This record gives sequence, structure tokens and C-alpha cells, in this order.
Amino acid sequence: MNESNQKTYAMPSIVRYYTQLNRLQPAEKTILRLLQHQLPTMTMLDLGVGGGRTTQYFSPKVAKYIGVDYCPEMIAACQKRFGRSQPNPLISFHVADARNLSRFEDNSFDFILFSFNGIDYIPHGDRLTVFKEVCRVGKPGGYFFFSSHNLQGIEREFDWKKHLNFNPLGAYVNLVMFVFLRIFNRSFSYQKLQDLPYAILRDESHNFRLNTYYIRPEEQLKQLTSHFKQIKVYSWKTGLEITDEKVLKTNDDMWLYYLCVVE
Repeated sequence: MNESNQKTYAMPSIVRYYTQLNRLQPAEKTILRLLQHQLPTMTMLDLGVGGGRTTQYFSPKVAKYIGVDYCPEMIAACQKRFGRSQPNPLISFHVADARNLSRFEDNSFDFILFSFNGIDYIPHGDRLTVFKEVCRVGKPGGYFFFSSHNLQGIEREFDWKKHLNFNPLGAYVNLVMFVFLRIFNRSFSYQKLQDLPYAILRDESHNFRLNTYYIRPEEQLKQLTSHFKQIKVYSWKTGLEITDEKVLKTNDDMWLYYLCVVE
């Protein structure tokens, strides 16, 4: 995570926002269902746990649950939310950086989750380091499940013609958002984005405060093949697996989820 992103996530208002979230995304419901018979024997690492949105769903179902986050403020919120007064040795929270999981030994976890696009708030080179660390602390044959912003989803937002519609108010709102997007991303155009495998952009999240990594699914699969096998892609909107390569290349979900098996 770069310094400006870290400062944003440490803001009291942002911490409060994440502690109030309590719903799973459709693809997260899918993985919970797919692994339901294996979870009771699994040791789980929840990277970028934030305010504990996923904790409430996964921690009761696994044998041991560890949530980590780069921001001490988020970990403090999790500890308060999930009852420090009644400590459970099978549930714990720690301040840790996904790029350096040295506090954990090799082959420690059966299931590693990095939800809510947490991996998209660190630089490109560090992203590849995260994959290496996940592969190291994950058990061979274990699972890594994460979400990431889809460049194919946001590039259309840079085409002003796609913001026009027959509803004047809707067109106005869309064009205002288009203007803000262009102001905060002056070096990018619709044409330029179409030629890029990934890009660091500022979107509307937290009022354009965050530098966010967007990547094409084809490029994301290339990044993963060095460390993982049996990689599957799931739609953010429906939670369904995308098995058709042509459909994947044209998919415009704003997020996509990736389920990988550790080598």
C-alpha cells in the first residue's frame, strides 16, 4: 500500500465505514458454499481484513482464523468488534503487511482470502510480491481467493459518448462523474486505456483519494500462473464462474474474483 492510501485507510471516518459493512459479495457467497465441507478443518488467513466484514461469516466455520491488516486502526476496530473481553484462541487479529508475512511459517494456511480488492492498493511490483508470499505461507493444494478491479469495467467510463442517455438528469450526473474521472486521471484517455494491460487510476472510491490498480483478466491470469494452478474467475455481479474465454475478454464487471490453488 502506498503512503497516501495508508493515510486514507487510517482516517476515523474510513475505519467507521468499514466496521459498518456486513454483507458478503455474490462471489464470496459462492466460495463459502463451494468450500463448506472443507472449512471446518481449515486454518484461514484473512488478508486486508479491514473492519471485519468477512470475519463474521468465515471465522465460525473454520478450525482457526487469523485476520491481518496493514492499518493498526483497522485491527483495533476488529478487536473491539469481535470482543477482546472474551478472547478466543482460535480467532486472532494482527497488524501485518501482505507483502511481508514473515510472522507466519511456510505452509501455514489452507485458505487465504484477500477480499474487497485490498490487493489493488499496493504498487505493481509489490503485487507480485504478495502472490509470492501467499504461495509461501499457503499449503500446497490450499486455496487463495481474492478480488481485483477490472480494467475492462472502468475503461468505458472514460468514453464520454457512453454517458449519454435519454434521461437528461441521468446524462448530467454521468457527465459530471466523467469530468471528475478525467480531472483525477489526466494522463489517461479512453484510447490509451484500451492498449494497457493494467493501470493505476483514481476512481470515485472515498472521493478519489485512493490510487487503485485496475487490470485486465487476461493479464491477471498471466501474473498468477507462476505461483498457482487451477485458476478460476468469478463474476462480481452474479457470483458465477466465467468459463468462456471470449466472455472473459469482454466482461465489464467492475470487479472480478479469482480462485487459485497453491502449487
